Amino acid sequence: MDFSFTDEQQSIADLAQQILRDGCTQERLKAAEKSDGPRFDRDLWNDVAGAGLVGVAIPEECGGGGLGFFELALIIEQVGRTTAPIPFIETSVLGALPIARFGSEAQKNALLPKVAEGALMLTAALVEDEPTIATPDGDGWALAGTKLFVPAAQLADRILVPAEIAGGGSGVFLVDPSADGVGIEDLDTTSGQPEAVVTLDSVRVGADDLLGDARNGAEIKAWIELHGTAALASLGLGVCEEALALTAEYTKTRKQFDQPIAMFQAVGHRAADAYIDTEGIRLTSWQAAWRLGAGMPAATEVAVAKFWAAEGGARVVSAAQHLHGGVGVDRDYPVHRCYIYARQLELTLGGGTKQLLAIGRTLADEPATV
Repeated sequence: MDFSFTDEQQSIADLAQQILRDGCTQERLKAAEKSDGPRFDRDLWNDVAGAGLVGVAIPEECGGGGLGFFELALIIEQVGRTTAPIPFIETSVLGALPIARFGSEAQKNALLPKVAEGALMLTAALVEDEPTIATPDGDGWALAGTKLFVPAAQLADRILVPAEIAGGGSGVFLVDPSADGVGIEDLDTTSGQPEAVVTLDSVRVGADDLLGDARNGAEIKAWIELHGTAALASLGLGVCEEALALTAEYTKTRKQFDQPIAMFQAVGHRAADAYIDTEGIRLTSWQAAWRLGAGMPAATEVAVAKFWAAEGGARVVSAAQHLHGGVGVDRDYPVHRCYIYARQLELTLGGGTKQLLAIGRTLADEPATV
């Protein structure tokens, strides 16, 4: 495991930082949050896609950069630092990666070039109370079920929908949200990021909308969850980095008794603990992303990274708010955005307890489900 960046990786991280910093001013973030529609900045999305960042891990023959998951993680870290209102993880990780890995040549050629140029947005519907059922219907399928907490469903042009197949087997289907029988109900979220309940009422999909085949749907879903969880850990790293940077600057300039509060021992200890937690999130998220990018087994490493992002991330943003005092609860101050972002990330695709259970199964030599 080598964490020294290549020149290309450093250039990608620097480019993402520049575009997202310039595009995520407080004024633009507030405008996106106060808009009538979902929290989304179309101009920023076009800038990110135009720079080749959305398609960085899409194969070159499909119009992408042909790079790997670690490069994606470096971009996602900057998305977290700026709390950018764009569906980057949803499109690049939950959607484009599984299509590139499991899709047919026709699916790749039809979808991935549009994703790379920013003309097509994707997401995946991974959470449900009851299994969604796919029933054979002529030369295609009819899908019925309800998916919960689907990220950016309001923005997506295609949703990857895992479903059990009547009679045995499972599959992942490419569903057009505008198709007959698809219902999308907006949800209010902690961070303001768009999520929805997606209902499928006998939604007809063609045979060419099945990703992979009817035997490996469970494998594809687990693959998407694994990479999505690792991406969330990288997002959490960026959020904590920004919260820590804001706190360091504030405590250096905020004075009490004619001294910067950073000089007070209790403040220094709290900030030091937050720094240690952030570095823990950094090392574990980089390890998970590096192993995934190298094609190595990474289930345990991803669970460790998400545990740190969930538990450590909650400590970091709580410390940031407390050290800001009354400013920390001002919704117009950027540290508040870091706080609500981290608290939603804490439980998305499983919080600390779920990750510890996955690690425990590995230690007990049982199959992991993460």
